[in-house]
Amino acid sequence: MAPEIRDIQKKVLPNGLVAITETMSHVRSVSVGLWVRNGSRREIPEENGLAHFIEHMVFKGTERRSAEAIAREMDSVGGMLDAFTSKEQICFNAKVLDEHLPIAFDVIADLVLRPKFDSEDVKKERKVVLEEIKMDLDNPEYLLHEIFTRGFWPGHSLGRPILGTPETVKKFNRDALCSRFRNWFAPDHLVITAAGNVTHDRVLELVRREFGALGPAGTADDGGAPNTQAPILLEKKRDLEQAHICIGVPSVPLNHQDRFSFAVLNNLLGGGMSSRLFQNIREKRGLAYAVFSELTPYSDAGMMTVYAGTATDAIGQVIDLTIQEFRSLKETLVSEEELRRSKNHLKGSLMLSLESTSSRMSNLARQELYFGRFFSLDEILQAIEAVTAEQLQSLAQRYFRTDQIAVTVLGPLDGFALDRSRLAC
Repeated sequence: MAPEIRDIQKKVLPNGLVAITETMSHVRSVSVGLWVRNGSRREIPEENGLAHFIEHMVFKGTERRSAEAIAREMDSVGGMLDAFTSKEQICFNAKVLDEHLPIAFDVIADLVLRPKFDSEDVKKERKVVLEEIKMDLDNPEYLLHEIFTRGFWPGHSLGRPILGTPETVKKFNRDALCSRFRNWFAPDHLVITAAGNVTHDRVLELVRREFGALGPAGTADDGGAPNTQAPILLEKKRDLEQAHICIGVPSVPLNHQDRFSFAVLNNLLGGGMSSRLFQNIREKRGLAYAVFSELTPYSDAGMMTVYAGTATDAIGQVIDLTIQEFRSLKETLVSEEELRRSKNHLKGSLMLSLESTSSRMSNLARQELYFGRFFSLDEILQAIEAVTAEQLQSLAQRYFRTDQIAVTVLGPLDGFALDRSRLAC
């Protein structure tokens, strides 16, 4: 397979804003994203949920556009406008036909430079977000992961919910939004990425026009890495039909040298239908409909979690089978055939994930935010290929340790109890 040549260019403006483009002349669309380097981890405890609230509020109207005008303008060119808040970023992004890029860029710039933050709108949006929190708390899988994360990284902003809590959200007001907004959305905290049928110069011209004259705010403090704990939390919730289980261990940060080995390990443990957990817990024993493992990496911390939903009388069995897989990965080298399958699955998903302009635009941002440089697809594929069975065993021995395993079970527990000795591996 010939190495892929990607036309990627990067420019750092004098005020610290980073602009990156990838020209894809064979498509008709352009995806553009504005990424703020401040997610919910920058919040102090009293303002938990403020980053997400700001993301909502900018859509309520700007100095130039009403909320309706924002929606109408994007709809009129058949474009898609979206936004999300994560623990480490806030993102505003749009996908449009190449000829409509100036309109999409103008709307995004308007949202992040000139929001009104009207006090009446703040009151209304508080109600909306409180409903969003209720909706998520009604979802047992979401609730399980929130309880798990809070116990895993106690007292740290990475352990708190992105949406905030009813107590914090009820106190949000215009002043709190304005003071945070000015600092968080300063140009030296922004990365703008675009991918599609557009040139670097065209994007740079739009960026300079809107953001070139702004002054930087200086570096922001992220509170340092969290202190990881391994609690066993059993939460009774009688109105659920199933028990929901989350079992987790620490893993590596996003830019760690072991990240590729961890990705392969996660994949063969619970990353797909041929994974060990899926085969042993669902296919062979029929104990769960959903069972999988996943990695949640951040800039300075990470966790690997296993999720399963099962009948109350099978909680112990599912936990035992998971711990058995941990033990097996520590004691026995993975076979060449299983290692090959896991690598191919990972490489295939990665290549498929880069087929759209929006995923390429996100890929550019992620690489800049976490690595400050661009890794080619070939570099990444080679790094996955280089992972050995010995490396996987070494990782399992370092991270699957009895004293590091955290467990949360949520549901009708019917007297189920769990002792750490049952987690011995």
